[in-house]
Amino acid sequence: MMNANGHPFRRCDGVTRRDVLRVGGLTSLGLGLSDILAMRRLTAAESTNASLPLGRARSCVVIWLDGGPSHLETFDLKPNAPTEVRGPFEPISTAVPGAQICEFMPNTARLLNHVGVIRSMTSPLGEHNFGTHYLLTGYKPTPVVEYAHYGSVLAQVRPTKGVLPDNIAVPNFRVGGSKLSGNGYLPAATRPFSVGGDPARPDFQVRDLDFFNGMDLERINRRRDYLQKLDQFSRQVESSSDAPSDPEFEQAYRLITSKDAKEAFDLSKEPQETRQRYGHKTVGQSCLLARRLIERGVPFVTVTNRGWDTHQDLVTRLKDGYTGAKKPVGLIPSLDLGFSALIEDLDERGMLDETLIVVMGEFGRTPKLNTSGGRDHWPRVFSVAMAGGGLRGGQIVGTSDSVGESPQDRPVTPADLARTIYTLLGIDPDLELHTADGRPVQVNQGGSVISELVG
Repeated sequence: MMNANGHPFRRCDGVTRRDVLRVGGLTSLGLGLSDILAMRRLTAAESTNASLPLGRARSCVVIWLDGGPSHLETFDLKPNAPTEVRGPFEPISTAVPGAQICEFMPNTARLLNHVGVIRSMTSPLGEHNFGTHYLLTGYKPTPVVEYAHYGSVLAQVRPTKGVLPDNIAVPNFRVGGSKLSGNGYLPAATRPFSVGGDPARPDFQVRDLDFFNGMDLERINRRRDYLQKLDQFSRQVESSSDAPSDPEFEQAYRLITSKDAKEAFDLSKEPQETRQRYGHKTVGQSCLLARRLIERGVPFVTVTNRGWDTHQDLVTRLKDGYTGAKKPVGLIPSLDLGFSALIEDLDERGMLDETLIVVMGEFGRTPKLNTSGGRDHWPRVFSVAMAGGGLRGGQIVGTSDSVGESPQDRPVTPADLARTIYTLLGIDPDLELHTADGRPVQVNQGGSVISELVG
């Protein structure tokens, strides 16, 4: 039976009447309704028009500074502000005349001609989950629908059908308050695949890359053959050409049986000199892994770097890394190594122009230091850095006021950022995708391209 839009009638849980009737015939095989739901994924969106011209960027790496990085300690220092505002760090000159950034980012400063820094980002959302949702989707959160992360949109619009997932999170996608699925209204197959291990650890392993205890290839092949036959039966009943019913299983199957997939995640293949160049902290080795994945055709990688919620002990966490450190190994020096190495590495391999890099978090930090030696949430103005992907480097977009409290000129919203990212990736920002029940959702709405960066 079809509704007025030509879709099968579904209950609110997404189950068709025919699915319910089918359960009775499948229980004898040991399958229940939950198994049907797991094996039958709804096609929630449509691919882009094949005639849509592709942009210069074929892939994207988002370095997500989870918790909210302080703009006043990274890309927008205020050396002439009062002591309680300007903070403990000094600015240094960069490759862009007149532009200064934090003294603990010397490598990034040297490469700033490749980087576009937005100093006038602004948002009304100062809560972790809400701010994260806004920055990673370009949409303010709403109880009606969870919007899709950039990587999920790219995976839906331009799937590669390769062995490796199209949307990968390193080490994981536990961003904001860890409540975002990533794929939102799009199919589960577009959800970020979490690597699940820390690339900086000597025992680094990727989940779903090896057999579970008690499983072997023969047993996995039997299950795959069974699922394919079940899916064939399902399609015959529905008289449709739906995608395979268990994309997660298919993905896991491809990963554990592919030598190329295992090699892609094997950082031991990299020379020690390269690993040292990226730095041995999690963010650096995650950036190195991102390069390896992008190099092998993965369109989107999210590098999740946690710990930027610096309500206290700002100097220790951002600069030193631990009490008594003789060499700065905190969040900022580690980011500097990873970000700069990624830019240079991609450039040397001829991949920078087609790989967009975005460095951001959910908001900035308060203009004044608090009594605990930290800064609190501040979404009114903050900074985002971008490189590669065909954007115009060496640009400083917008300014904040003299104390980093509000945009002074050229305010840029997360919707503007989203439209710019999609444009650089060759995705029409006005393209409509659809929810499982057929509701249209525009890829971007209300945003304007940041013209200074897109030339």
